Amino acid sequence: MAITEESRHRMYQRLEAVLGPDEAATLMEHLPPVGWADVATKRDLDAHQAMTKRDLDGVRLDIEGVRLDVEGVRKELRHSVERLALRFDASLQRELRAQTYRMFTAVTALAGVMVAAVRL
Repeated sequence: MAITEESRHRMYQRLEAVLGPDEAATLMEHLPPVGWADVATKRDLDAHQAMTKRDLDGVRLDIEGVRLDVEGVRKELRHSVERLALRFDASLQRELRAQTYRMFTAVTALAGVMVAAVRL
């Protein structure tokens, strides 16, 4: 037999007639809201706990995988930046060396022109 709101109400009226309104209300509050089929048992809670633990373990594994991916990307980025810095450093040294030679050549040529101008 399914428990309905109507059957619950009839039971409350009978309890009220036998026990009184306060006691009937107190007793009715201890009944499950719909029926015993809708009440979770310890077995249900244990199964839910096990499922939740499996879900959380899966999330932990996913997070660890993402952490490892991020760590790998961070290392690759670090190596790329280091390679770029080395190439920039080498390029800068070549350019500074070439600029120094050009300046030395220009100063030497200017000194030669000045010496020639003084001799005239």
